[in-house]
Amino acid sequence: MGKIPPPGRLYAFNGLDAVAAGLYLGLMLFAAFAGALLAPLLQSLLATQAAASYAVNLAFYASVGIFALLAAHGVVARDLRILATRPWFTMAMVPLSVVAMLVVTAIVVTATGQARASENQLGIQSLIQGVPAWLIVPLLVLVGPFVEEYIFRHLLIGKLSGRVNIWICCALSAVLFAGIHVIGEEGLSVQAMVPYLGMGAVLVAVYVWTGKNLMFSFLVHAGKNLLAVLLIYALPPQFFGA
Repeated sequence: MGKIPPPGRLYAFNGLDAVAAGLYLGLMLFAAFAGALLAPLLQSLLATQAAASYAVNLAFYASVGIFALLAAHGVVARDLRILATRPWFTMAMVPLSVVAMLVVTAIVVTATGQARASENQLGIQSLIQGVPAWLIVPLLVLVGPFVEEYIFRHLLIGKLSGRVNIWICCALSAVLFAGIHVIGEEGLSVQAMVPYLGMGAVLVAVYVWTGKNLMFSFLVHAGKNLLAVLLIYALPPQFFGA
């Protein structure tokens, strides 16, 4: 096995971090504000709107994910080794953390009023209903969660906290995580962000609680997404008003 670099190097910003973060932000902003320009072309090339949406999301997350994995491979290797030394803890705490996420989100939604479904949420539901599970799971359960945990936990907390107070980094991580999922909506509202704020808060908590373990927060994020995917496939389209 290769030698893991010392912690100081693992949490130092590097050129690949800049490429991955810049690509993520640039593509996200383009999709939010200019993505409609590509929609007619994509729909003419692909059979359905769901296929076009899947192709865009796959290209987006795969391109960012390659640079993210290259930039964070040392942390990924270290964190997997740590989790492998305590398998029972991992197998117990990942599902419990997913349950905690659902509970916290429900509490936040109740405290702030009924949450409004975001365009992102509605788009994911439509995507899952129009694309086979064997294509959806790699995107929404593996690649997507890894990219988001790399950006919002590893970079914004793990690395940025070396320069900025960690509690500021945690707040920034949760708020930006929620905001990026509703960006581009007309009249950005707190109601649309509420479910993502609850989700982001729990992911921040488990990341910090496990000593900045990127792979643990990834497993929790992936577990929540897997649960959502299974529920959408299991429930009839009429349940969502389709």
